[in-house]
Formats: sequence, C-alpha cells, structure tokens
Amino acid sequence: MTAQRPWEVVVVRHGTRATRRSEVFLNYLFYGEEDGPFTLDYFFWVLRRGDEAIVVDTGYSAAGGSSRGREILIDPLDALRRLGIDPAAGVPVVVTHAHYDHIGNLPAFSASEVHIAESEMAFWTSELATRPLFSHFGDPAEVDELRRIEAEGRLRPFRGSARIAAGVELIEAGGHTPGQAMVAVETLEGRVLIASDAAHFVEELERDMPFVSMADVPQSYRVLDRIRQADAAHVLTGHDAGTLDALEPFGEPLSGLAGVIGRLP
Repeated sequence: MTAQRPWEVVVVRHGTRATRRSEVFLNYLFYGEEDGPFTLDYFFWVLRRGDEAIVVDTGYSAAGGSSRGREILIDPLDALRRLGIDPAAGVPVVVTHAHYDHIGNLPAFSASEVHIAESEMAFWTSELATRPLFSHFGDPAEVDELRRIEAEGRLRPFRGSARIAAGVELIEAGGHTPGQAMVAVETLEGRVLIASDAAHFVEELERDMPFVSMADVPQSYRVLDRIRQADAAHVLTGHDAGTLDALEPFGEPLSGLAGVIGRLP
C-alpha cells in the first residue's frame, strides 16, 4: 500500500485594514471593555505537493476591495502566478463561504472545478441573501459567477464533509454563514485545519468572542468549540493579523506576504 503523500500549506496575506474592536466583535459593549484599534488581515490558502495544487478561496477582487476601502497588498492572481499556478489552467478551487473577500477573482478560474457546501450555494442564490445584514458582505456579480460555474457543470457542491483529494477533507460547519466550510489538510507537521471564517481571529477562539457577523450565533459557538477540540497541529483562522508571525516565512517570490506549513523539498 502506497503511503499518503503530505501537502504543504501556503498562507498568502493579500490585504489588510485598520479598524476598531467594536467593529469586529459581536455586541462588543457586552464585554465591558474599552474600545481600541484592531488590525484585520485578509488571506487565501494554497495547498501544494509536487505538480498538484488546490486553491482555498480566491480573496477579494481589485474592484471588490477598492469599493470597500480595503488595502490590496498583492493581487491574489499575481500571487498565484508567482507560485507557478496559472488560474486558467484548471486548478481546483475550494470556496469556504461566499463573502466578497473569499470569492473575488473567480472568473479567472475559467476551467476549474469549484467546491462549495450545498447549503452555502443555496443560501446565496436565495432571496434571503439580499437582506442588508447579509448583502453587506456579498457581491451579486460574484454570486452570479457561481451560478455561471454551476451552469457550466463545474460546481461541486457537498454536504457534511467531502474528501476531494488524498489528505484533503472539506468540513461543513455553518455559523458565520449557513454553509461555512473548513478544510483539513495532512502535512509533514501533522493535520492543518484551515478554519477560514469559522473563526476569524485567535482571540475569537481563545476568549469565545464571535465575529460581528454571524448567520447563526448558537451554531457559531458550537463551531468554536469544535475547532478548539479538533485534533490539529495548526489551526489557521481567517483574518488574524498575527498569522504570518507564527509561521515559517515563505520567502521569495512572496517575501513578507506569505508563510508555509509543512514545506516540501
């Protein structure tokens, strides 16, 4: 029996913004703490082994970022090309959830299969997604792109969990969005859990402080519990500004913008 080959996980920081604690933690006044500055970073993730690659989320587009005043540190498509990945070549894509900062740039992946939780796709193509508390984080044009991918037969919806490659499992979690997903990856350093926005920040996990936008607050607490109990060597949250500080620097050609777990020779 052939041993399962591990992956390496490249974490790319493509954007950032300065904000306030009261703008990122749900009902912040309930904690009885002073407000203060807070930095929120934006990431996507690339799984690599040999000639194989899987892209987990696609960041925000130039238009999506600029319309919301988000700083662009590097265009996600440029970052992928620096990694030797042509977005148009059919690399598989995982969409952890359908917020603008996770599904921008999808038109560039014109030949890719796109994996997403069935419940996530159903929600964002429903009338409910147009309500302000949801639509603030959505983008109708980008959701239309998901519809087009589905019409072309390239959408790969899943329920519960799905093994999309040896050593890569998608896990439907919910909470932040109805079909928020996580990705478990087997690496040389053990299992890596890409929580994405199931947990935005390390502080959210450590102090049980949900993010300001949660589609299902009780479920978001359950998911935080699930992450804390997970058998994982590394947990990668979706927007923590300290993420790269805790990782091995990737170096060129993404010096200062990426870290790596389980680097392969």
